[in-house]
Amino acid sequence: MAKDPQSEPDSGNGNGGLFGRLSLSERTWTLEALRNETVGGILMLTAAAAALIVANSGLAEWYQKISETVIGPEALHLDLTVSDWAADGLLAIFFFVAGIELKYELQLGSLAKPSKAAVPLAAALGGMILPALLYIGVNVFAEDGRVTGWGIPMATDIAFALAVLAVVGRNLPVALRAFLLSLAVVDDLGAILVIAIFYSDYFNAWEFAASVAFLALYAYLQKRRFVGWPVYFVIVFIAWGFMHASGVHATVAGVAAGLLTRVKKDPGEEKSPGDIAEHRWSPISAGFAVPIFAFFAAGVSLGDESVGEVLASPVALGVIIGLVVGKPIGVVGTAWLMAKFTRAQLSSHIKWRDVLAVGLLAGIGFTVSLLISELAFTDDQTLNAAKLGVLAASLLAAVLATIMLRSRNRYYAQVAAVEEADEDQDGIPDVYQEDRNA
Repeated sequence: MAKDPQSEPDSGNGNGGLFGRLSLSERTWTLEALRNETVGGILMLTAAAAALIVANSGLAEWYQKISETVIGPEALHLDLTVSDWAADGLLAIFFFVAGIELKYELQLGSLAKPSKAAVPLAAALGGMILPALLYIGVNVFAEDGRVTGWGIPMATDIAFALAVLAVVGRNLPVALRAFLLSLAVVDDLGAILVIAIFYSDYFNAWEFAASVAFLALYAYLQKRRFVGWPVYFVIVFIAWGFMHASGVHATVAGVAAGLLTRVKKDPGEEKSPGDIAEHRWSPISAGFAVPIFAFFAAGVSLGDESVGEVLASPVALGVIIGLVVGKPIGVVGTAWLMAKFTRAQLSSHIKWRDVLAVGLLAGIGFTVSLLISELAFTDDQTLNAAKLGVLAASLLAAVLATIMLRSRNRYYAQVAAVEEADEDQDGIPDVYQEDRNA
């Protein structure tokens, strides 16, 4: 009978160094989280492809009309278009799940110990800062450049990246997949801070304070171990409504609620509230919220312009260079510097070119990049250039990552065979039992 992974003691890194073997509890949680994201990635890409086809077909007028249809009560400032509901409402679910994942990483996962957290945190920061700087560098001196889009190439889309891994790199060592997940969840937090601080149109202090008050109530009930998800749903929905009315992007309420959700299990508790909430909302996020957002955000209408003309604009070039060049260099370069100055060594079965493949996957910036594009630009021409840049960059990063992963797939399969062997069929890989018996 398989034991509860969270009750198992950490087996340590059976293969020491950076990106060495995860503890059993980290491995179990990571694989489940990645499995959910992979399915969502495939659905999201399908929705995005459908949007591109519809927006450039005879259905373009229908697509535009649906996107601009207003739904919701005006008295509550919730008279939003369908596309706004997708961006402000449905993505709040996505960020709620991301907040829970980040909370888990900070308390129980790879970011829980400062010594282990240093490299992924620094790599995530490098992977956000360098793309933004490269985007600014491309646009600041260009005649028709727009520096306001600097936040677009900062984010990593974990669902899209994992969809690529599912096809061409399913044997990538779990530690590297966990590193990619850590990068993505830290990116999500960074992106939501950037959105809240730099991409808000106005600020109403009283309504923001009301939102914070309801989030504080949520945190208090979590601390008091109150059980009752309908009550929590109402509280978070009200907090979301006040956050939206305050002028701060409403998705901030989602990630805040996720971070306030308890992820540590009490003695005798089968699942923590974070486990329950993630199991309940992750399928909704991956299977509905993100694909619907992708459908309304990715419908770039080219009109009379050629793809080449749009991609040659400073905005599109800045996004492409930021994601395809800035992301991998920022991630891998910062990780390498951390390893050099902390004297940490790569795990014996990992090479720096494997880390580069993860860096290239991190250059797939889809969902949040499209969201920031919509917040950064209001004119259709610039917005289309930014979105097309995101789509082109994500596709190019995926192709380059595929080439890197394919070149090492045979080796990854050999490593996976050892790491996943379970001869006694007890649900726990043998290497963890060997570690405990050593």
